[in-house]
Parts: sequence; structure tokens; C-alpha cells
Amino acid sequence: MALDVAAIRARVPALKTGPARFDAPGGTQTPQPVVDAIAEALTRPLANRGQLTEGERNADSIVLEARSALADLLAADPRAVVFGRSATQLVYDLARTLAKDWGPGDEVVVTRLDHDSNIRPWIQAATAAGATVRRADFDPETGELRPEHIAAVLSERTRLVAVTAASNLIGTRPDVPALAALAHEAGALCHVDAVHYASHACVDLAGLGADTLVCSPYKFLGPHLGVLTGRLGLLESLRPDKLLPSADTVPERFELGTLPYELLAGARAAVDFLAGLAPGTAGASGDRRARLRAAFDAVEEHENALRGRIERGLAELGGITVSSRAARRTPTLLFTVAGRRPAEVARLLAERSVAAPAGSFYALEASRRLGLGDEGGVRVGLAPYTCDEDVDRLLAALGSVVR
Repeated sequence: MALDVAAIRARVPALKTGPARFDAPGGTQTPQPVVDAIAEALTRPLANRGQLTEGERNADSIVLEARSALADLLAADPRAVVFGRSATQLVYDLARTLAKDWGPGDEVVVTRLDHDSNIRPWIQAATAAGATVRRADFDPETGELRPEHIAAVLSERTRLVAVTAASNLIGTRPDVPALAALAHEAGALCHVDAVHYASHACVDLAGLGADTLVCSPYKFLGPHLGVLTGRLGLLESLRPDKLLPSADTVPERFELGTLPYELLAGARAAVDFLAGLAPGTAGASGDRRARLRAAFDAVEEHENALRGRIERGLAELGGITVSSRAARRTPTLLFTVAGRRPAEVARLLAERSVAAPAGSFYALEASRRLGLGDEGGVRVGLAPYTCDEDVDRLLAALGSVVR
């Protein structure tokens, strides 16, 4: 089912002028309905959550609607949807909480493919607890993180395995259910970073085998905040640090201070916008989860077609080395240009009105393992609003840079 890309773009104000945007992995542009939802939340009466006044009821409704929307997006229990400032902050909080039960002899597994927010918090929490960190490698030639890479570092002492559902650097989509199964066979928990994955595929918490999972709405057309979810029973068993008077229920137990109600309203609107992307479902009511599945099917078809065009164009140009080579991957391409530093290429593209940034994008260990050092490469990432004309502009600009 073909997306109506023109209709999508018409609802994203930032796309009306300016460059061809391939910077979506760092954060997507915001649709007008999301902006409107944020503005509405801020212009209606608003107070701390409760039921006595209109402001209290508005705040409570915003929170509950946002939890319901994100639960539909992630196939999670609304009671297990936690909001925070960012995915990084939420992983740090989770790591410190879980590490209260770790000690010498315990082991934690991280992978070299991951964003540093799914590496450093676990290393620091394990180190503070006296636990040992073991690193799972990936194949730098193919970009693949395979089950045998995880199996090689598991033991009966493993307490947690932290893996990415999709690499934000090169797009690799590991077989997370297989990796989670290995973790569970070893008696360990599996934490999944779905920040990049949730932009391009329909997340299924149980289907992935994740015990806990994070994502960031600003990566999928929403505002800047983070979301943590997981098995409700597991979250109920954890005791994070909190203020004495604050709620001790789940998920409020994990949320520090007053929630940003306006951003939660925007996150709900972003999920609803996504749910209306599939042809014929824009005004449909009913099962939001079903509409989201249909939408992501359409998004994947659209983005993969454009990715194929870009890959063929890069191959024809010559002088370009692409590091995104996994069999299953998101529409995210990392490449270098012979004779030019990545930052220079990004600057030259920007001068030609193409936004494609360069760097390691916080996936520092992956960049180093790929032989790209701390400089990384140029990253081209797609979004539902990316169009054929954008691809034409990218390939034309790259052609002039290479020549």
C-alpha cells in the first residue's frame, strides 16, 4: 500500500522550505497535529493531576491518553508505560535500580553495536556494584550482530543482556527474539533499545522477548521525551529511588517530578498521526494497534524502496564505501567518500541544501569497530515524509561532491 507522501509532507511545516532532509535518525520534523496538541495542552487549564478542578482533570486525562497511545504503539500494558526526559535518562535510572541487586560475581552483557546510552549506563551501574561487564562483538564486515556473538559471552552468572533492536549508526536489525531467548535461557533479563527501531518498524514488546524497552517519540514525529516500558510484573518488583511523598504505584514510581503534560499530549498526537498513515485509515476509528501495524507496513515499503534507490545511486557514483550491509536493516546508510573527511562531506552537502550529518552519533564503539574511528561517517536516514525528489537532490549533490 503506497503512502500518500505529498499529504504527509503537507502536514509537516518544516518541510515547506529548506533542504532535503536525511537527518531523521537524529530526530524527525514535527507534524502540525502534534504541534496543535502541545499548544492545546498549554492553553487549556492545567494543574497537577487530580479530579477536583478542570486543570487537574485535564492533566490526568493527558497522562492516561498518552500511556494508552504508547501502549498501543509498543504492544505494552498502559500501566507499564513510564515517561522521562530522555531514553538515556530512563536507562540510567533503570540500570541504577537493577544494580541494587547486583554484586561481585554477577555479569552484565553489552554489545559493541549499540548506542552508548545502552552501553555506558550498564557499565557504570555494574562497576559501582562490583559486577563484571562482558562485551558482545559484531561482525564489522557485514554489520551483523548474531546469536553466537551473544552466546559467546553468556554464563550462569549473567544478570542482564542489553541489546539494540536496530543500530542507529548502520541500521542493522539483529534477531532480537533469538538474542532475548539466549538471555532468558541463561536466567538473565533482556533490555532492548528500540529508539531507532521504533521509527521504522512496529514494536511488539513480547514479540521481541524484551523484559524492558525504551524509545523516544521525537524519533517518530513526536516531541522530545523518552519512554520506558516492560513486563508489568517486573516493574512492580523494582524499587527505584524516589521522593518520600511521591506515588509508589507503577508506573508513577519511576517518574521523577511533575510530568511534561504538553509533551505527553504531543506524544499521543504523534502516535495517532502514525496510525493514520496507512492508505484508507486516516480518519478511521477503532483498533489503533491494528492501524499502526498497517501504517508501519506501508512505511517500511516506502522507505525500503527509497533506500534501494539511494544504494544503487551510491554504487554508480564510485569512490563511496557504505558500512550499512546487514541483511535486515533500517533505511539508514552510513558511508564515507574517498579522499574526504565525513565532516567535510556533510558541510558540502549542506551547502547544496541537503541535510545529512556526519559523526559516530553516540555509537562510538561501533564506529571504532568498523574502522571509522571517532569521526564515523556520513549518515543518510529516511522518514515517512522522505520523497523521491529528496533522493534526487541527495544523489545530485553527492555526485558533485565526489567529482
